[in-house]
Amino acid sequence: MVLRLYDLAGADPERRFSPYCWRIRLALAHKELPTETIPWRFTDKEALAPSGQGRVPVLIEGERWIADSWPIANYLDDAHADRPSLFGDPNGRDLSRYYSHLGDALVAAIFPFVALDILEVLHEKDRAYFRKSREERVGKALEALVADRDQRLPAFRTNLAPLRLTLKDQPFLGGKQPLYADYAVFGPFQWARCVSPFALLADDDPVRVWRDRLLDAFDGLARAAPAFNA
Repeated sequence: MVLRLYDLAGADPERRFSPYCWRIRLALAHKELPTETIPWRFTDKEALAPSGQGRVPVLIEGERWIADSWPIANYLDDAHADRPSLFGDPNGRDLSRYYSHLGDALVAAIFPFVALDILEVLHEKDRAYFRKSREERVGKALEALVADRDQRLPAFRTNLAPLRLTLKDQPFLGGKQPLYADYAVFGPFQWARCVSPFALLADDDPVRVWRDRLLDAFDGLARAAPAFNA
């Protein structure tokens, strides 16, 4: 049975940019599960009504609708235990929860760098909703939010030191092979790459090298997505 995944899209239906959906797209590839992705936009709330919420990712398997990346990851590993594990071992599931929260924190840290660029790639019907909802959330205009991003970039890069030190010594957060921990942290960097030309990572940064390894994973699934060379 082919699974279906509602996946956030821009004006170009092939531009898929949700950091949370990218976690699940790589998780599905890791589990070797055939999946149909369905382009979804911010104002298409009604399409997700059976899931009980209005955000993606939402995964459908048979009659079951599963929402949110962490519950989906757990469902995939439990329901398809015969496929490669996302967590490595039972203790790895608990550790992966930390990396899931770390990925959430990266989304919040990256948003002030790319917020205005996101607006530019959205479908016209989503732009007013996105601007209003995000400006209410941050308390300022998107233009003001990103105005000093060049000055803030060195501090952002410095704060990646724990990731950088880890990835100097091993190719993936999961060790020799990527696990869900990698996909959870990769998602925000792929999000930024898909919506903005702003370069968050220096070319020689071990975090950038790790990100590029994941771009090439699963026959280049993430690299094939429409994106900027950031």
